[in-house]
Amino acid sequence: MDIVLASGSPRRKELLETLGLDFAVVPAKGEEIAPRGAGPAETVEALSRAKAEEVAKGFANALIIAADTIVWHDGRGFGKPHSREQAAEMLRSLSGRAHEVYTGVVVIKNGREVSGAERSVVRFRELWEDEIQRYIDPREPMDKAGAYGAQGKAALVGRDQASLVFAMN
Repeated sequence: MDIVLASGSPRRKELLETLGLDFAVVPAKGEEIAPRGAGPAETVEALSRAKAEEVAKGFANALIIAADTIVWHDGRGFGKPHSREQAAEMLRSLSGRAHEVYTGVVVIKNGREVSGAERSVVRFRELWEDEIQRYIDPREPMDKAGAYGAQGKAALVGRDQASLVFAMN
């Protein structure tokens, strides 16, 4: 069976590789436009669906997997930051507070679709400004919703390089 990952995310690619799957990576190229008035779960499912449907047009018999993640905080969504300044602003907003992370997944095969969304609660400890600057310096947060990745360097950013930034529920 042909499997196509409709995402350029290194983390999603790594996950499928860990499962031992043979697959192609074909990122969707369309603009990500969230449905007006949709909540976070509906948003990530809709964005995942759009990616899957776009890529499925070029692979009639393949199993298409697409996903999207958004950080939801204070009633608004944080996608990928467009600048270092925006990344720092996002991290300052999340500092010392809890927020939600939603990931939607859509799988399409022969016109049939399975989809869903999952919600996690993440609590950040209070971040110092120098920690934020050190974290964003190598552009680590630029391809991650909310400007951080649980599996990345954010897990170990700290004054002593051993303190966890967040805890997930």
